[in-house]
Amino acid sequence: MSGLALGLIAISVTMGMLVLRIHIGVTMLAGGALCYWAVNDGDFNGLLFTLNNLAYSRLSNYDLAVIPLFVLMGQFATHGGLSRAIFRCAAAFVGHLRGGLGISAIGACAGFGAICGSSLATAATMSHVALPELRRHNYSGRLATATVAAGGTLGILIPPSVPLIIYAVLTQESIAKLFVAAVVPGVLAVLGYMIVLRIMVAREQGGCDTPEKVSMAERIKALVKIIPVIGVFLVVIVGIYGGWANPTEAASIGAAACGILAVLQGGMRWSGMRMSLLGTAETTAMIFLVLLGADLLNSGLALTQMPIELMEWVKSAGLEPMLVLVAILLLYLVLGCVMDSLAMILLTIPIFYPMIIGLDFYGLDASEKSIWFGILALMVVEIGLITPPLGMNLFIVQRVAGDVPFMETARGVLPFLVSDLLRIVLLVLFPAISLCLLSL
Repeated sequence: MSGLALGLIAISVTMGMLVLRIHIGVTMLAGGALCYWAVNDGDFNGLLFTLNNLAYSRLSNYDLAVIPLFVLMGQFATHGGLSRAIFRCAAAFVGHLRGGLGISAIGACAGFGAICGSSLATAATMSHVALPELRRHNYSGRLATATVAAGGTLGILIPPSVPLIIYAVLTQESIAKLFVAAVVPGVLAVLGYMIVLRIMVAREQGGCDTPEKVSMAERIKALVKIIPVIGVFLVVIVGIYGGWANPTEAASIGAAACGILAVLQGGMRWSGMRMSLLGTAETTAMIFLVLLGADLLNSGLALTQMPIELMEWVKSAGLEPMLVLVAILLLYLVLGCVMDSLAMILLTIPIFYPMIIGLDFYGLDASEKSIWFGILALMVVEIGLITPPLGMNLFIVQRVAGDVPFMETARGVLPFLVSDLLRIVLLVLFPAISLCLLSL
């Protein structure tokens, strides 16, 4: 049996186990074990030796310490009530405009995502903060839930972003460069969502009341309350890219600062501290298990030579590089309907990444292609969070809303998906959108 066929069988077994709702970490461990078993004619000694080395090398990697620290920063922000201050500040400036509260919700999601790094946490937190206000001002259930669900995806677009860290670990790319490259696409996502919301509000028949315009003194007061939050974001991002702190050190500062802010402003108590630490431990354990499974699967696929054979086949087929890229992105869109975002990245990047690096796109060098493809993959993963039937943000927001049917929320996000697709087309045609800040 050829290596390509064996690799495809291992991927198929992994996907089949995912369909059966088996944990992604376990499925990838099983897929990697199958590769070792087949290549070594049923001998598991090589598998056990490799698994022992992989576990040590992965879990002793200093760079991975950044993951629990950013997760902890997001937990402090979630349980410390910082999201409410961000939403109130946004509403103080634009809430009086037509659709201003919805725009405030999207802006608050972007601001909260800048200190959280998780879309699921952003969607869950902002659902409790923004949904009651939107419904109180007569936003329809479809529009209110769709706005928060779409805005929640900004949690992984605005750095720091946990999926980008995972991508950097898998591809040995610079976390700092990926964070900087995500800034402009993230801003475009915010603006695109706000434009879509404004159009949707204009088409609403009635409803969408606007609060009274607040005084300048109230605006300044609301702004002062989020200055420390802005400071945390600037310290983390500027610290990383400025060179005076590596990602782990910057994440440590950010986590400590968010914890202090949560106590001073959000009123965090011991129960919130306990929930933050427990949530960080659970999330980190899940991510590390998935990373270990991905390492074994990638090692097994490398043993079968599948990625190399697949890359050589693509080159020999004479396919246009852009056609290959579009096919990969379309496959991501399909997988996003049925798979978790982290699972998509860990399963596909080891296979698609060598193909992208081996093709020519606009004369970009390997590092530029790596960063550009990473941002594109992140964008498509973001779409998966609000794509029925398995869009996790849709389930989270709909569960908080309670009285809004799931299909209503799903139909409501369709205009936001159009904005996402247009943004991806722009990024594909103009890589400079992602790379412009790096050139500075």
